Amino acid sequence: MRESIIRALSGFVYIALLLSATLFSEVSFTLLFGIFLLIAVVEFCKLIHLKSALPVILGLGAYVLFVVFRINSFYTDTALCLATLFVSVNLMMDLFGSSRPVRGDKSSKYVKLFGYIILPFVLLMKLPFINNTFNPQIIIGIFILIWTNDTFAYIVGKSFGKTKLFERISPKKTIEGFIGGLVFTMVGSYILSLYFTFFSPVTWIMTGLIVGFFGTIGDLIESKFKRTAGVKDSGKIMPGHGGILDRLDSVIFAIPFLYLFYQILNYVS
Repeated sequence: MRESIIRALSGFVYIALLLSATLFSEVSFTLLFGIFLLIAVVEFCKLIHLKSALPVILGLGAYVLFVVFRINSFYTDTALCLATLFVSVNLMMDLFGSSRPVRGDKSSKYVKLFGYIILPFVLLMKLPFINNTFNPQIIIGIFILIWTNDTFAYIVGKSFGKTKLFERISPKKTIEGFIGGLVFTMVGSYILSLYFTFFSPVTWIMTGLIVGFFGTIGDLIESKFKRTAGVKDSGKIMPGHGGILDRLDSVIFAIPFLYLFYQILNYVS
């Protein structure tokens, strides 16, 4: 009972902090997610057994360069996105292609650090500015869809789940839960489009599909990193929930795919 209360309070504080910082101003938004970035870098370095001093400096450098100083152009953003997607595809190949843990050498660890943690956070912080003005509702909408997918995947999986989705990595996930999460995320996307009208219903539904599909894969990939490291959570900063990476694994993996989708929309419109 006490653990459930702590978990609920911790989750409430996290959601309240995220929503208030995102909606208050672009400064509070980028500051909060900059802090999240540095914490996630430290947590990830512990998972892959990499000393975190230099990675934190590199993460801070990328944050200052691309977020604070806003080095921002179509070609720069596209290059960052494609570099991230390259790592994402390799992580998916590793996830589905091998049952053995792949630790990798030091250089490959740094590639994963940049492509899996640092650059996705940079793209996430760039996302509200994709139309050259700060629009926090883009981020709020994405997180609502992430939470919708997680919630209904759990509910449907708990109620009807029988077929394991990927048992050797995440024994509790089921195909029924995965499909249920996607379906309710599609419904949530349409409802969201009635209120956040800067995107069309089709764009929001595509956003929900990308978030639901790649968010689930992102959760599986982080689970594999944790299983390889022999730990239950990436950190302990959120009592009852684990680390920042545990809370943001889905969104940071989905972000580069979303960012590319929005860039294509802007290019063809």
